[in-house]
Amino acid sequence: MKKNILFIGLVALSVASCAALGNKLKYLNKAAHIKKVTKAVFFNPDVFPDIPEIHRPTDMAFSSAASNFAKENTRIQVVNINTTMSFDSIDVNYIKEICQNNDAQVVLVPKVKYFKVGIGKYVFSNQVVVSVKLYNANGDFVIETSYDTYKGNARLLGTAENSVKIGTEGALRKMLKEIKHHKLNTPY
Repeated sequence: MKKNILFIGLVALSVASCAALGNKLKYLNKAAHIKKVTKAVFFNPDVFPDIPEIHRPTDMAFSSAASNFAKENTRIQVVNINTTMSFDSIDVNYIKEICQNNDAQVVLVPKVKYFKVGIGKYVFSNQVVVSVKLYNANGDFVIETSYDTYKGNARLLGTAENSVKIGTEGALRKMLKEIKHHKLNTPY
């Protein structure tokens, strides 16, 4: 009886810990701080592989997920800039200009990387890795988080749009948690 309870406890612990594998903190700048955020701006995600047919559904899924996350978890107004910024080469002056013109305190620069899960020619599902960089109004790189839907959920069924929504919510949830944990936001 005790062995069964121990086995069930270990299985439950391993399943719960697998969900934490998907989200990662890739970069954190403890010197950069964020003023009290009332408005955030985000770009359309940089999509890999660069296939024109998947850009629009990815943009819509990311925008929907980011807006819903902000509405449900924060009191931040979000604005979508309907253009893509390269995730690997960030134009800091453009970020400062976007913040100033939109009266925003932070800018989110996302990237969505698609990959297929399957065996040989049989593809089970499309999974994504959603990475998000956060910059403050001064153009300082504050934090980068990512969420891998395959490692995080180990889900094999579902649409690619749903994977983008789950990945976006996971990356933003991790980002918010790390900002609160490291006290990067200032009250003024």
